[in-house]
Amino acid sequence: MVSDNIKISGFTFVRNGIKFDYPFIESIKSILPICDEYIVNVGNSEDNTLRAVNEIGSDKIKIVESVWDESLREGGRILAQQTNIALEHCTGDWCFYLQGDEVVHEKYLEAIKSTILKHHENKKVEGLLFKYKHFYAGYNYIGASRRWYRQEIRIIRNIPGIYSYKDAQGFRIDDRKLNVKPVDAHIFHYGWVKPPKIQQDKQKYFNKLWHSDEVAKKIAGEKDDYDYSEIDALIPFTESHPRLMIDRVKNQDWEFEYDPSNNRIHTPLKHRILNKLEDLTGYRVGEYKNFKLI
Repeated sequence: MVSDNIKISGFTFVRNGIKFDYPFIESIKSILPICDEYIVNVGNSEDNTLRAVNEIGSDKIKIVESVWDESLREGGRILAQQTNIALEHCTGDWCFYLQGDEVVHEKYLEAIKSTILKHHENKKVEGLLFKYKHFYAGYNYIGASRRWYRQEIRIIRNIPGIYSYKDAQGFRIDDRKLNVKPVDAHIFHYGWVKPPKIQQDKQKYFNKLWHSDEVAKKIAGEKDDYDYSEIDALIPFTESHPRLMIDRVKNQDWEFEYDPSNNRIHTPLKHRILNKLEDLTGYRVGEYKNFKLI
C-alpha cells in the first residue's frame, strides 16, 4: 500500500501462462506488496494457469475469468480487450499494469510509491512512465537496438475514458495520448526468454493474433526451435535480477552465447549512425511515443 489515503490496483491478464512459460506468478508477486488489490483476468486456458493464480493465496487478488474471442486477431486487438476487462474491475485511485512477462525489481518499489505520492494531487498527471530492460534468449543479455521500445506507461490514474490502446502496449484517454511523468524505475521484460521450442510455439500462436493463419505460419517458419541467433544487437546484463526470478535464472536449461562485437556487423549503417547520435544526445530519432511528457 502507498498510503492510507491512496488505493493502488494492480491488474493484468494471462492465458496459457504455464504452456508458454510466462513468469506471470513472479510478475504478480513483484508489485503485490504495494497494491491494495490485484485484478487478474484469466483467459480460458489449456493448462493450470487458473490454479496457479489461485495458489498465490493472497486476499488482495481478485480473479476474473474470460473467454477469448479468437476473431479479434487484427492488430492484436484481443490483447487490449483483455487488458480492459481487468481494468474495468479496478477500484483504486491508481492502476498498476503489468503484462505476464514483465517483472518489477524489488529495489524500485519505494521509488514507485514515492512517485505516486508526489503526483497524486496533480490531476494533470494521468499516468507514470517506466523505462525498460528487454531480455533476449537468456537472462544474460538485453536488447540494444532500435527494435526495442525504451519506455511505456504502466501506471495510470483511474479516471473515466482511459483504455488500453491497440495491442495493449500502452494507454490512451478519449482518443488522445496521456499526460505522464517519469518514474526512476525499469520494467524487466522477459518475453523473449524461453526454451527455444516453447518460444517457437509461442511465436506460432501469437502471430495469429495479428495475421491470418497462412501468414502467421509463413512468419514462424517450419523450425521446431526458435533461432535466437537472428538478432541485430545485444549487450551483457551485469546487474541483479529480481529476487522472484532467481530460480528461473538458475534453472535455465538451454545455451545461448553472443559476442557483442557482432553488433556492428548485424546493425545497418543507417541505424549505427542513429545509435551514435542517441548515445551522444540521449534522443532517439523517429521514436514512437504513445504518451506526452509534462
